[in-house]
Amino acid sequence: MRRLISPFFFWEGEWAMFDERLRRWKDAALMPLAHVVPVSPLALTLAGWGVGMAAVVCAWRGMFAWACAAWLVNRVLDALDGAVARAQARTSDLGGYVDILADFSVYAFLPLALAAAHASPRVWPALACLLASFYLNAASWMYLAGVLEKRAAQTPRTTTLAMPAGLVGGVETFVFFTLFLLMPRFLVPLYWLMTALVFATVVQRLLWAVRVLGGAQPARK
Repeated sequence: MRRLISPFFFWEGEWAMFDERLRRWKDAALMPLAHVVPVSPLALTLAGWGVGMAAVVCAWRGMFAWACAAWLVNRVLDALDGAVARAQARTSDLGGYVDILADFSVYAFLPLALAAAHASPRVWPALACLLASFYLNAASWMYLAGVLEKRAAQTPRTTTLAMPAGLVGGVETFVFFTLFLLMPRFLVPLYWLMTALVFATVVQRLLWAVRVLGGAQPARK
């Protein structure tokens, strides 16, 4: 079963390595700035959220160039807040929680604003399926993260459990949303394409969970 799955699902191969490599490059590029930024990571998160909401408003009004510029600034600030937290030893559970809420609100409202500005009614079924895929994807990794955290706490070892990578991660989401803003005339096929890939990612995690979590649970100490 594993041999049949692995060539198509990339979490154990080059796909996961590609995403991780880009994250390391991003952190390395931002780290010199992160050491001298005079504001808190939470302030950067909130500023990034504000810029992201500005991108939503611009997209809704059909100002796609401004929306794209605001989206790119939002992504820079989103990367910078984590780098500042790590560089200045200011990481916190609250900061991570606010950060993911800010990200998810932009991810939800930006496709909706673009659909509202789109001329064709064909965009609404595509939008509905895209947002449904986001909903299932969030459930697929959030609950799985909780299970893995619980198992790590119950297991007497020091190694950490990593979430499985998938076809659509942070890098791919950035690329798709940028394409939404740069090519709004192709919004409908882009929505359908991202929907299909996100659903494939949900299936990836389900199969990974069947393989990894299907055995006996670790005994409590």
